[in-house]
Amino acid sequence: MYNTLIFEPLYNGLVGIMDLLPWIDLGMAVIIFTIIVKLALFHLSKSSILTQVKMKEVEPEANKIKAQYANDRQTQALKIMELYKSKGIKPFAGILLLIIQLPILLALLSVFYKIIPTINPDYLYSFVSMPSVKTMFLGLIDLTKPSLILAIMTAVAQFVQLHFSLASKQFKPATVNKDQTGTPPLDFAASMNKQMKYMLPALAFISTYWLIPAKFPQAASIIALYWSVSALFTLGQELVIRKRYLKK
Repeated sequence: MYNTLIFEPLYNGLVGIMDLLPWIDLGMAVIIFTIIVKLALFHLSKSSILTQVKMKEVEPEANKIKAQYANDRQTQALKIMELYKSKGIKPFAGILLLIIQLPILLALLSVFYKIIPTINPDYLYSFVSMPSVKTMFLGLIDLTKPSLILAIMTAVAQFVQLHFSLASKQFKPATVNKDQTGTPPLDFAASMNKQMKYMLPALAFISTYWLIPAKFPQAASIIALYWSVSALFTLGQELVIRKRYLKK
């Protein structure tokens, strides 16, 4: 079922792009393919982003509940869920997106690994022809080998996404309430966000230049390219959705 519903459609989708556009290289096909996949998941991503925005809007009220029921975690959780329900917020929307994206991500890794150096005709649908695979991205980078340039590009793209995404979620100091210890309750979250902004790009670089090549050397550069495009597309999508929501 996994192969039929997830792997084979993705595999044929990427091969189909190279078949329809025989003049492009594998890197350009991956970029187009990534955008198509992200657009297919747009509705779920939109719901997740809007949920985050709405949760931030009611954060002051949630903080009051946390302070009021600081010693009763069960009541605190129930009251916060009641608050979310009254505002039409579905806090688990992001988890649903993650659950759906995880098998797709795993399938994509398998697709990228099994498409180099040659396409396997056993996975192709009858209406998809087997094109030649041009592995030189823009005539400069060999996608069959790990690339320092693409690894750096992945780290930068991840940093840019997190920098602007996390910045757009920050609240003004005036909206932050202090708990019984006198410490703003968002300090911990802010600290975690700051660490993520630097840790995840570092992880992206290490993964695409050392960890992934150790296991899938021929697919490392394609995964780096996918990661970069995906991060930048996610950022653009999030900024557009937030801007439209705030206008409303």
